[in-house]
Amino acid sequence: MSEARPASAPTVMRVVLGKRLQYLREKAGLSYEQAARSLDVTHATIRRMEKAEVGLRIPYVEKLLQTYGITKSCEVEDFLALARDANRPGWWHRFRDVLPEWFSAFVSLEGAAELIRAYEPHYVPGLLQTDDYARAVLRAGRPQASRQEVERSVALRTERQALLTRENPPLLWVVMDETVLRRPIGGPEVMRAQVDRLIEACSQPNVRLQVMPFASGPHPAMYGPFHVFRFQEQPELPDIVYIESLVGAVYLDERDDVSAFREALDRMSAQALPTHRTEAFLDSVRKEIQP
Repeated sequence: MSEARPASAPTVMRVVLGKRLQYLREKAGLSYEQAARSLDVTHATIRRMEKAEVGLRIPYVEKLLQTYGITKSCEVEDFLALARDANRPGWWHRFRDVLPEWFSAFVSLEGAAELIRAYEPHYVPGLLQTDDYARAVLRAGRPQASRQEVERSVALRTERQALLTRENPPLLWVVMDETVLRRPIGGPEVMRAQVDRLIEACSQPNVRLQVMPFASGPHPAMYGPFHVFRFQEQPELPDIVYIESLVGAVYLDERDDVSAFREALDRMSAQALPTHRTEAFLDSVRKEIQP
């Protein structure tokens, strides 16, 4: 996963199966070209399947498994069943009217991750936003959006937040710049309610929130926000970094790239306020918000 705005945003399972196909091909000692000849397609088709850039056509998958020496019917059927599931749209598909294709992959990764680490210098992360704060952020970022589109986007954001209270939720670990708390969004009442939500989040066992105060000075990630996703149940998936821009996003999974972001987060986590001091800091900020 490396480019913003893919033709069809992959689900996590499609990424996993693509990597499994790559492993089976390499184990069989076949090149892209040799695998492609078994399907009478170009080598680019095989590469795109392995990179999860296209859907998994079941006849293609079945033929590839045979080519790679997978002959046990139960193994083939299990793989094909997973491929059918991977091709089904995720729950977020019903929000496709307001959900950019490049962000669909983010929602899929978010729902499958065991650990979500993030640095946010501008806004409260979406998983911790109140509805009113989310409305204000969305209106600022999409001034041409209709009221209905904004409300649909808020509903999507609210539904995403359910993963924090589900059974076996991920650990959300956020380093948030003090700027986030000082930037007035939606008015005093909205900001007070949002800070209350952050204080509440500090008591959740699967949320680790740290504030990077101005007094801490410069830090390794002053260039912009990012997320790092880690997966336990899908060992084929490496850690994935998500970087967003105004018109799309980039997903990085190369080891050296990801390591740079992980190291930045580790250094910032050591530099930012620890969680118990963050809660006290949030309480002081709330008291400063004028009615």
